[in-house]
This record gives sequence, structure tokens and C-alpha cells, in this order.
Amino acid sequence: MEVNGYKIGPKAVLERAFLPEANLSGANLSRAILIKAQLPDANLTDANLFHADLSEANLREVRLSRANLQGADLSGADLFLADLSGANLQGANLSRASLYDVDLRFAKMTLANLQGAYLGEALMSNANLAGAKLQGTDLSMAFLADAVVSDANLSGANLSLTNLENANFQRANLYGANLYWSNAQNLDLTGADLTYANLVKVVLRNANLLNATFHNANLSKAILENANLLNAKFYGADLSGADLSGARIDGETLVGANLTGATMPDGTIHD
Repeated sequence: MEVNGYKIGPKAVLERAFLPEANLSGANLSRAILIKAQLPDANLTDANLFHADLSEANLREVRLSRANLQGADLSGADLFLADLSGANLQGANLSRASLYDVDLRFAKMTLANLQGAYLGEALMSNANLAGAKLQGTDLSMAFLADAVVSDANLSGANLSLTNLENANFQRANLYGANLYWSNAQNLDLTGADLTYANLVKVVLRNANLLNATFHNANLSKAILENANLLNAKFYGADLSGADLSGARIDGETLVGANLTGATMPDGTIHD
């Protein structure tokens, strides 16, 4: 197969290739070299890019829905407004990639490396990010409703103003993460570590925080209405002005926390 004078196929060497708007739908580019390739607005729907090297490639507005990118290197790539819905990105390297407003709905991203990536306003509902590396990743204003992010490392990540409704963050590492004013209703944080996390004004209504750790976290003015806080640890946490009405707690849950002005599970206001 030849497109614009370039031979397209497995292990093809296409470094710096110029293929804007190219129709590569269903193409087999497994293990191809596409370093710094120019592919803006190209059609790679259903393409096979297994273990391909797309590092620093220009993939702005590219169509990659249902593409196989398992193990691919997309580090530093520009994927602005790209369509990756339903794509297989298992074990892919997306570190430092620009994924602003990208469509990753239903994408498979287990064990993917997204460290330092920019995912602002990304659509990620129903995506599977189990075990992914998301340290320092910017997910501000992203849409992660119903996503699976269990066992992922999000230490220092920015999840401010993010929609996390019904998502699964079981055992996730959110040490020092920023979840300011996020919508986290029905979020499952069972066994998660949120030490030093910023949870100011976060909405955790009906969330499951069983066995979660919030040491020294800031939850001032957070809404924890009807949340499950059994065996959660809040030592040194700031819960001033928080709403805990109807929350499930045990005798040790709130030990060492600042509860000034907080609404307690029984509806009373703490001094």
C-alpha cells in the first residue's frame, strides 16, 4: 500500500513523514517508525499501530477510534482534539503528550504511562485506566464518569473541576492530588490514599471511602453527605465547614481532624 509516495505497512519507516488528511483507515502499521510524523486530520480508524513509535508526532484532530495502539510510543505527541474512542492503548507510553479535549471514551488504557500528560477537558467516560501511571498529569475539567482508575498512581495529579461520578478509584494513589471542586458523587475510593490531597469543596455525596486515607488532606467545605467513611482515616485533615450529614462513621474515623463548623452525621454543627 502506498499513500502520497510513502509505503505503508508493518515496520514501515515513516519518520517525519508528511501525511496530513491521509486516509489510512484499517492500515497495518504495527511496529512502524513514525517519529515526528505529520498526520494532522488523518483517518486511522481501526488501524493497527501495535508497538508503533509515534513519539512527538503531530496527530492533531486525527481519527484513531478503535485503533490498536497497544504498547505504542506516543510520548510528547500532539493529540489535540483527536478521536481515540474505543482505542486500545494498553501499556502505551503517552508521557508528556498533549491530549487537550481528546475523546477517550471507552478506551482501554490499562497500565498506560500518562505521566506529565495534559488531558484538560478530555472525554474519558467508561475508559479503563486500571494500573495507569498518572503522576503529575493534568486532568482538570476532564470527564471521567464511570471510568475505572483502580490501582492507578495519580500522585500530584490535577483533577480540579473534574467529573468523577460513579468512577472506580479503588486503591488509587492520590497523594498530594488536587481534586478542588470536583464532582465525585458515588465515587469509589475504597482503600485509596489521599494524603495531603486538596479536596476543598469536592462533592463526595454517596461516595464509598471505606478504608481510605486522608491524613493532612484539605476537605474544607467538602460535601460528604451519606458517604461511607467506615475505617477511613482523617488524622490531621481539615474538615472545617464540611457537610457530613448522614455519613457512616465509626469511633476512630474523625480522630485528629479539624471539624470546626462541620455538619456532623446526626445533623448537628460542630463547634
